[in-house]
Amino acid sequence: MTGSVFFLHLAGAIALLLWATRMVKTGVERAYGDVLRIKLRSTMRNPLAAVATGAGLAIALQSSTAVTLLVGSFAGSGIVSGIAGQLAVRGAEIGSALVVRLLTFDLSLLVPICLAAGTTMFMATEKREWRQLGRIIVGIGLLILSLEMIGQASEPLRDSRLLPLVIDYFSSDPVTAFLLSAVLTWLFHSSIAAVLLLVTLASRGLIPPELGVVMVLGVNLGSSLIAPLLTRTSPAPVRVVPIGNLLMRGVGSIAVLALFLSFRPPVTLLGATGTDQIVNAHIAFNCLMLVAGIPLASLILKASEAFVRMSTKQEPEPELADVEPTILHDSALKTPHLALGNATREAMRICEIIEVMLARIFELYEAADQKGIDALARLDDRVDRRHARLKLYLARIDPAEMTEDDAQRCSELLGACVKLEQVGDIIVRNMLVHVRKKVQHKLEFTGEGWRELAAFHAAVLANARLAFNVLVSRDATTARQLVAEKDRLRDTEKDTARRHFARLREGSVRSVETSTIHLDTIRDLKQINSLLASIAYPVLEERGLLNNSRLRAAS
Repeated sequence: MTGSVFFLHLAGAIALLLWATRMVKTGVERAYGDVLRIKLRSTMRNPLAAVATGAGLAIALQSSTAVTLLVGSFAGSGIVSGIAGQLAVRGAEIGSALVVRLLTFDLSLLVPICLAAGTTMFMATEKREWRQLGRIIVGIGLLILSLEMIGQASEPLRDSRLLPLVIDYFSSDPVTAFLLSAVLTWLFHSSIAAVLLLVTLASRGLIPPELGVVMVLGVNLGSSLIAPLLTRTSPAPVRVVPIGNLLMRGVGSIAVLALFLSFRPPVTLLGATGTDQIVNAHIAFNCLMLVAGIPLASLILKASEAFVRMSTKQEPEPELADVEPTILHDSALKTPHLALGNATREAMRICEIIEVMLARIFELYEAADQKGIDALARLDDRVDRRHARLKLYLARIDPAEMTEDDAQRCSELLGACVKLEQVGDIIVRNMLVHVRKKVQHKLEFTGEGWRELAAFHAAVLANARLAFNVLVSRDATTARQLVAEKDRLRDTEKDTARRHFARLREGSVRSVETSTIHLDTIRDLKQINSLLASIAYPVLEERGLLNNSRLRAAS
């Protein structure tokens, strides 16, 4: 096998490993993301529970970085404390290491089972939850398959005359090997993928265990850099937990490397084989970071907060789009297609604000504070101002200069603008009232009721994003999907109401106390979904896909 063919096979196997890891991660996020977020928020008050929850989430999401970003956003919103966030991240690192341990077993028989079962599940139904579960299972199968492919692709290295020279160089220069593995991990954006690559190569005898331990420490350094770099432009509070993880795990990996090179402990203490030694070194390091991180949590939190303050500009950050120059230029009014382009861009700004409002209102349902409530009300004021400007701008376009298509687009934008303003009003005038009532009376939903609301809200938020895409792209396929989702959501509402009344009949105290808020919230979300779905009607009507306000069968 030539060198170019070898690298092609190895690159393909590594690409499949990264893709499979992403498939599992996104599948879990789409199917169970809201449930996992709720679980994380509800268990972060107890330090041990925070560690266990972080580990469980990392195993489910196949990524400690995803957990770090999630916990960082919660800490930034004040939902969890900085110390609890750090402990959850420590647990996530251990969970990520345990995933590596699991994947080192011989799981080759699972490949055809996972591929067959997952594909069948994905293609046999249109239910989102089952399709995402099928995606997860297929991802697991591809993940195991990619490890086999990496092993097969690396076989020619056994006979390579160049490899021993490269290994000897890195063995004599462990700092370079440490930094190289850190860079590779950052490029992979996955410590799981990086450690699995090292394990596969070590199982073929291509990497000596001592060098493998050094590179595992480099993997941990590289992994600790990912979240801080991804959040470097985020608000300061969101960056505290990722920076704290870098200070603890990144600095810890450098300290452990120095100790390892100074004392040269026998790696046989970590296991009998090279594979076990590398994996156990990864697990032992993250367990050590957890043990050391508990007493150092307060110190690390103060240091990370100080670092974030020093690296953040002191002037207050501008509110979303408040300082952006207007794009509704009067000079374009004489050229309708230019003016409509400007109006479309302004409408998308309104869509962005509505999406933020729709996401934040549900966060307030779970953990409300006056600052968050006031901020949401200000967003609605911004929507009202932009709606008024856009409406007047569209009215000033000269009708005599517009073609029939221009006139239709103008009507679409005006209708969408009105609907978006109505959505903002529902969020602030209805749902925000429910939030205040829930806080005032200290009400709590039942676990089942909250999961139903979370799932319903997630579906509406997903449909909102579809509607915003339709407004720009005018894509008929997306428009059909949006209206079909409206019908599906109507059936979901009926099932939700039926289950809620069943809990009322059973005499659930919390169901009785929150009944009005529960049903009114479902009604408000359904009304929002209907308003957003109606954005698709002009596109479908133009293509003859509507029949008495209902979708025609696809031809």
